Amino acid sequence: MSTMIRFSWIAAAILLISFAKPSLGEQPNVLIIYGDDQGSIDLGCMGITDLQTPNLDRLANQGLLLTQMYSAAPVCSASRVGLLTGRYPARAGQPGNGELRTEEVTIGEVFRDAGYRTGQVGKWHLGHTVDKNPKGQGFEDWFGHLGGCIDNYSHFFFWAGPNRHDLFDNGREVHRPGEYFPQLMVDRCKTFIDKPSDQPWLLYWAFNAPHYPYQGTPEWLERYKDLPSPRREYGAFLSTMDQYIGEVIAHLDRNGLAENTIVIYQADHGHSTEIRAFGGGGNAGHYRGAKFSLFEGGIRVPAVVRFPPKFPAGQTRDQFMTACDWLPTLCQLCDVKPPDNTLDGVSIADVLSDDAKPPRKPFYWQFGGGGKNAQWAVRDKNWKLIGNPRDTSANETQRKEGGRLKDKLFLVDLNQDIGETKNLAKSKPDITQRLLDLRTELTSDFE
Repeated sequence: MSTMIRFSWIAAAILLISFAKPSLGEQPNVLIIYGDDQGSIDLGCMGITDLQTPNLDRLANQGLLLTQMYSAAPVCSASRVGLLTGRYPARAGQPGNGELRTEEVTIGEVFRDAGYRTGQVGKWHLGHTVDKNPKGQGFEDWFGHLGGCIDNYSHFFFWAGPNRHDLFDNGREVHRPGEYFPQLMVDRCKTFIDKPSDQPWLLYWAFNAPHYPYQGTPEWLERYKDLPSPRREYGAFLSTMDQYIGEVIAHLDRNGLAENTIVIYQADHGHSTEIRAFGGGGNAGHYRGAKFSLFEGGIRVPAVVRFPPKFPAGQTRDQFMTACDWLPTLCQLCDVKPPDNTLDGVSIADVLSDDAKPPRKPFYWQFGGGGKNAQWAVRDKNWKLIGNPRDTSANETQRKEGGRLKDKLFLVDLNQDIGETKNLAKSKPDITQRLLDLRTELTSDFE
């Protein structure tokens, strides 16, 4: 072979390699995977032994396990508002289940305007109209259901009348009866990722599991046949979710995208103890509370993140973080200008890459409207004060009453009492008053 031919072959090989593996100087892709109604410790890498989550465990081993990640709210819509806007849901006008205001700026809009392809797959639960569906909020390509949950085979919402079909492809209703929704989501994620384009992409994949209806595959139900109900049904759907997430992660890795894609997984809030969830199934460990509660079990969630060029593998980060932090963090990592409005999240990029001290400021939660009975909480370092507390991990009689406690204020030192068993509000009046004043300060500019 002549020198010239040999040189041509080498040059061609270098060119092919450069196309197959993006340069780390490019803006990275972003995959945000958002679980639904998951127990605070329900990942194998967090210590559970009765359920299997090998794909998310592997993601943690390849990246970081975040042991103190908090949802922005203990309910589905509001938690998504916090994730997508980087703002307290109450500041963004939605502290409960309902629509996202069109004037709010989402991560989809921020990244779309910065030149990213943006996509959304799965559960939306933030509005049905054209201006409030995913495209109206910045996600150019979207597929999934607009309400809070669906039957995974018929794609109907059955939990309040009238029953309605809820499956859409870029605003067009589509009928895929009998096809399993998790597989439809995986197929759409792969299609979005594989679309030929010179643009980097951001994909928000809101998985509708292990939210009721518990519809795990027969294989996982059989594997967990000896577990008691409702752990069996919940666990089968959780492991099904892990399996299907694994398909998309493997697809990324096979196509040489692992190095240049930030992959985030976290749950939206704690597990459900509603009757539609068989009264439970999730595991909050030693945390008190569940979905609808601002005790730790309602807002402390499993989370992992992988980005090989920046984040070390197989480590944990124990710093206090929230879902509101992802928007400013991703803006920093992707060299994207953040929105000009008030953000309540802070960038944790240095925490993730270097285990730095977080630039944490006090954080505020609110569940329900601004009336005097709304549940709310303020955390400042180790101190947390809850107003109008509800314990949804309580027994059936208490759950029927919404889990409401007699105490109107509940103060806890999380460094000493992570199970939130002892109320210090009366014995620490100075700290209680300081946090009450802090709440007033944090909410003073809410509209």
